[in-house]
Amino acid sequence: MYEKYRKKSPWILHYNAGSCNGCDIEILAALAPKYDLERFGVINTGNPKQSDIFLITGPVTLRSRERIVELYTQIPEPKVVVAVGSCSCTGGVFRDMYNVEDGVDRYIPVDVYIPGCAVSPELIIDGVVKGLDILEQKTKEMEKPFKLFQEATTKDGITSRRETPLRVGEDNEKN
Repeated sequence: MYEKYRKKSPWILHYNAGSCNGCDIEILAALAPKYDLERFGVINTGNPKQSDIFLITGPVTLRSRERIVELYTQIPEPKVVVAVGSCSCTGGVFRDMYNVEDGVDRYIPVDVYIPGCAVSPELIIDGVVKGLDILEQKTKEMEKPFKLFQEATTKDGITSRRETPLRVGEDNEKN
């Protein structure tokens, strides 16, 4: 029931993995009235269990790596991960430092990359809109219907349909 409203009001979880705050300021500018990311229904939230889009800024440090994976697992499916800035995409200028890992895609799957240092609010809005399209696709894939290809079986007077559902388009393996 709630799936049809998910695209109209996606919630964003923004996590700073240890950046210089350049991308964070641009994300806040994108949410401000001048650029108004909220016109797409986007709401910035701090709760991963209510989020649909995971925005990550900054290089993945040894300390933030476990927290990123933990937050990712707490976000319900379907979810979209957006790497904002060159630091979260590849490590950026902090790459090859003793405490910095490479990009965030080494630990969680990333759907949208927004490169740049610091990323402009227009690019952030474009990336979030692309993320909304990916979120809609993932939602449709999760809602693929099931169809009964066989009749229900009756055993000992109990009607069972547990063995009969197949995904649409699959062949009946018993015939």
